[in-house]
Amino acid sequence: MTQPAITIYMTAWCPYCQRAATLLKQKSLAFAEVDVDEDPKFRQEMIARSGRRSVPQIFIGDDHIGGCDDLVALDGSGELDRLIQGA
Repeated sequence: MTQPAITIYMTAWCPYCQRAATLLKQKSLAFAEVDVDEDPKFRQEMIARSGRRSVPQIFIGDDHIGGCDDLVALDGSGELDRLIQGA
């Protein structure tokens, strides 16, 4: 089974963004980083997709996971692994 695409809307200076990226790296998961400070259209895209202005905003496939705390909670409950496996 193919891993669903993971996207993190983030900024380079955000510690929560770095924490979320580190968790995904530790799980050996591929993900795309979208730096919302690079171009205003990325921030607008993030807001349109998530309805939120804060970073990080994390998506697995088309599903909005939320921010760093949400990702950590999903991992702690085992739900993150289920989502990645597509179950």
